[in-house]
Amino acid sequence: MRKTEGNTPTIQVLERMFTLLDVLAAHRDPVSLKEISEQTGLHPSTAHRILNDLAVGRYVDRPEAGSYRLGMRLLELGNLVKARLDVRDAALGPMRELHKLTHQPVNLSVRQGDEIVYIERTYSERSGMQVVRAVGGRAPLHLTSVGKLFLAHDDPQRVRAYATRTGLSGHTRNSITDLPALERELSKVRQYGTARDNEELELGVRCMAAGIRDDQGRLVAGLSISAPADRLEEGWMERLQATAASISAALGWQDR
Repeated sequence: MRKTEGNTPTIQVLERMFTLLDVLAAHRDPVSLKEISEQTGLHPSTAHRILNDLAVGRYVDRPEAGSYRLGMRLLELGNLVKARLDVRDAALGPMRELHKLTHQPVNLSVRQGDEIVYIERTYSERSGMQVVRAVGGRAPLHLTSVGKLFLAHDDPQRVRAYATRTGLSGHTRNSITDLPALERELSKVRQYGTARDNEELELGVRCMAAGIRDDQGRLVAGLSISAPADRLEEGWMERLQATAASISAALGWQDR
């Protein structure tokens, strides 16, 4: 029997298999065949036959006769998917959409030690900005919006250690170059969940940033919009946050 409507699998046995797996996924403990049958509406003999086939492929385990749980093969496949998820691949499409909205450079950056590294950028000549730091370029954490996101996730002792190592050297008259000022700035970042660069890395350039998380909720990258100081629009922040959240979701993060 085949089905054709909507997103329903066209092969009935696959639809039933997915339903069985969903029921097992909803329970932490092994589930009895009787309960599975009741929750899926499948006849016990039908459910038993499909579950046995899934057990052969290790998609389902039978810890004891008459009960079932998800199998280790699903974990193996999940780990393969996770290993192949690349933040750059996940981000590029959403970055392009954000660029269409703002017509300003959109940057993807990650942390390496005491610096951020730009790993992707979307921009056009219409932005009115000369892109100084190309993909692969680096910048100090405390002078950049994305860098501040990462510093804000460090504990106070690590922030102080960073300040000692780097000396908090500045690039412009707006650069934050003393620890108390940096700590106040990072407190704002924690409060709002976003960060800004107010001409601290380059005069005439302002940035805003939001974080990207992986499936474990770890901050793995930052997404930022950079623009001439007089063209950065506050209204972009909400869209920036939504774009960063969509990339995080593509990496497996579920904001509870």
